[in-house]
Amino acid sequence: MVNRVEKLSLLSEMIAFAQADDNIKSIEYKFLFSIAKQLEISKEDFDYLFEHPITYVNLKSHSERIVQFHRLVLLMNLDKHISSKELVKLHNFGLRMGLSHESINRVLDLMDSFPNKMVPPDFLIDIFKVQYN
Repeated sequence: MVNRVEKLSLLSEMIAFAQADDNIKSIEYKFLFSIAKQLEISKEDFDYLFEHPITYVNLKSHSERIVQFHRLVLLMNLDKHISSKELVKLHNFGLRMGLSHESINRVLDLMDSFPNKMVPPDFLIDIFKVQYN
């Protein structure tokens, strides 16, 4: 698993993504906090990241980058409103993580075919496996 700095970086990135539309809705905050708890980050440290983002640390493991991308897709779809700004930001986050342009586009194109636009984890992994091999 990732170290503390990487965990804080993941959360900071997700917070920045949630702030793309200039405010964080309650459902987004709860989702982000649930991720913080999974990563064993205290509420104090989590809340601190909203005002003091930390520098992005690229994850070494391809599978961890896919998991993080999936979290971002889930976060984007929580409020059931996807702006073009969010799509561009998600795409750029994926590219910065070193994920394939084609795989990112495929995920974004296929989101509409799933209930609530929530791409199942195994389906997402399969998309990235094809491009990774």
